[in-house]
Amino acid sequence: MPEKEIKDIGNSFFEEISKLSDERALYAVKVKYVGRNGILTKILKNLKNISSEQRKLIGPLANNLRQEIENAFEKRKKELSEQIDWEKEKLDVTLPGKKVEIGRLHPITSVYREIEKIFSSMGFEIVEGPELETDWYNFTSLNFPFDHPARDMQDTFWVKSPKEKMVLRTHTSPVQVRYMEKRKPPFRIIVPGRVYRNEATDAAHEHTLHQFEALVVGNDINVGNFKHIAKQFFSAFFGKNIDIRLRPSFFPFTEPSFEFDISCTVCGGKKCPSCKNAGWLEIGGAGMVNQNVFVSAGYPRNKYQGFAWGFGIERLAMMKYKIDDIRWFESGDLRFIKQF
Repeated sequence: MPEKEIKDIGNSFFEEISKLSDERALYAVKVKYVGRNGILTKILKNLKNISSEQRKLIGPLANNLRQEIENAFEKRKKELSEQIDWEKEKLDVTLPGKKVEIGRLHPITSVYREIEKIFSSMGFEIVEGPELETDWYNFTSLNFPFDHPARDMQDTFWVKSPKEKMVLRTHTSPVQVRYMEKRKPPFRIIVPGRVYRNEATDAAHEHTLHQFEALVVGNDINVGNFKHIAKQFFSAFFGKNIDIRLRPSFFPFTEPSFEFDISCTVCGGKKCPSCKNAGWLEIGGAGMVNQNVFVSAGYPRNKYQGFAWGFGIERLAMMKYKIDDIRWFESGDLRFIKQF
């Protein structure tokens, strides 16, 4: 490496820093020359590959130049610092701060988290499943007859598939069979998730919903277990004592089946306009798991007992936050989100 080339490197460095007006650019030039992959650093690293005679000549020159660059950098840094108008740069701590914009949780997300927290404290496992389902898991394995109205296009979004009939799941219940195929009782799970219904929207109906499934299976599970767990959950969710009422109903995947209500969260069952003077609020469907569903999952008939329920998370959010139109949840309107 000729002596002249070392001097040229030094001259280039000093010329560059003389034109700079801010410390950030000054530091960048320093890195360019003496950084890990800097021009002068590469020369110093390459000394081991040249003859001893050249090393004795170039080594001291390169090391001296490195020290000169360090000294020149510090000197120029001090000069630039002294040029700053600190009267303009000083911080007035009495000025109001700038508002920091932060995100908000969607009310559905908040309800999801609260539900999962409550059930996790009761020993439930949180389980998920696919939103695009086969006809088998969404209907047939759950004991739906082939002529059941829920299979019609009025209630279902069918998806074209070359292999088998596929559907955007209409409920979270398919996860029951999927889970039981891989696990043996006893167990208790919850299945929160998005579901789809092919129906017109209004203040009380939406095509995209969120449901919350619960499934408890064991050797001696009964309706009393269901009522106790439901009462514990709703009381914790609404922060007050809640009573449960069951009414006879029918669902293909449960037997017996029932609709269940909770005491009005506003009047506590004393009757008010919020509950239409009934004292009760309808929540969803539930029942003891139909033995045909156990058989679909590969369990022996009549060996196990269990209960399952499913209800809309939007319904709970509307009750908790006093929301009067279900369409707000899927609107994407930030004015709605910022209220929570």
